[in-house]
Amino acid sequence: MKILTVRHVTTYRYKQPVSFGDHRMMLRPRDSYDQRLIEARLTIDPEPSVLNWTHDAFGNCVAIARFTRRAAELTFSSTIRLDHEPNNALEFELEDYAREYPFSYSSEEIPDLLRTIERQYLDRERELDRWAHQFLKKQGPTGTRELLAAMTHAIHERFTYASRPEMGTQDPAITLKLGSGSCRDFALLMMEAVRALGFAARFVSGYLVPSGRFDQTRLGGESTHAWCEVYLPGAGWIEYDPTNGLIGNEDLIRVAVVRDPRQAVPISGTWTGFPSDFIDMTVDVAVIPEEPAAAAEAVPDGGLRAAQPQVA
Repeated sequence: MKILTVRHVTTYRYKQPVSFGDHRMMLRPRDSYDQRLIEARLTIDPEPSVLNWTHDAFGNCVAIARFTRRAAELTFSSTIRLDHEPNNALEFELEDYAREYPFSYSSEEIPDLLRTIERQYLDRERELDRWAHQFLKKQGPTGTRELLAAMTHAIHERFTYASRPEMGTQDPAITLKLGSGSCRDFALLMMEAVRALGFAARFVSGYLVPSGRFDQTRLGGESTHAWCEVYLPGAGWIEYDPTNGLIGNEDLIRVAVVRDPRQAVPISGTWTGFPSDFIDMTVDVAVIPEEPAAAAEAVPDGGLRAAQPQVA
């Protein structure tokens, strides 16, 4: 058990007070057997007139804020605490028929997986196709675990990480051509590559836990982080972080899981004013592991305390 605190502050600044349209937030982590939410607090300044919580089509928690006040600064401050249980990436079990590639998903699973198998980006020159197929053995079947691990490590080792302040995600063909990109670009590249091979894949937005080892440097943790999941019969959705060459959930905190990166923007919204009024946006994320003694005191007898999200 590892108790983690994540503080995420996003601030928008303007030259003069502006009015705000609806803002949509995906900041509350998904509860599961490997990460359990203990507490979630959300503070918004200026305070919205209405804050509604809902679930999107993928089951992610979404908050929608509506404002009546004008302001020259808008701040979203999220603090979460969760119990994180790392899984051993080498221990997941596969169905016998899925141990080697190629294989087919079962008739029971394929209707629900279909949209996550469909490729979302054009590959007119089939460059991504060719890149994905290089990980297959020229003769005979390829081990499924080995195939996905090789692709994850290839992106980590051969591509150059570059943080991009621009909104959105690069087309996978551009990432492949440049040989560089951000964490969300690498996640999308791997998703489209495994989809080219017939795998189901999803995009994950969340946070990266800093490594405690002096010989490991984690990339993409200065803000929110992104990686992907691949569906494997018998094991379910397995996480692959090509930015850091990670397999499994260790050091990864899931917040939102979607079919396409455009569906997992942490904070989005509109404002009304002159274009020149906008000054900047800053994002500050800190992931803090608690000391074992403090964690034991915070969750006595293995229990779980959950606070409802609130506007302070």
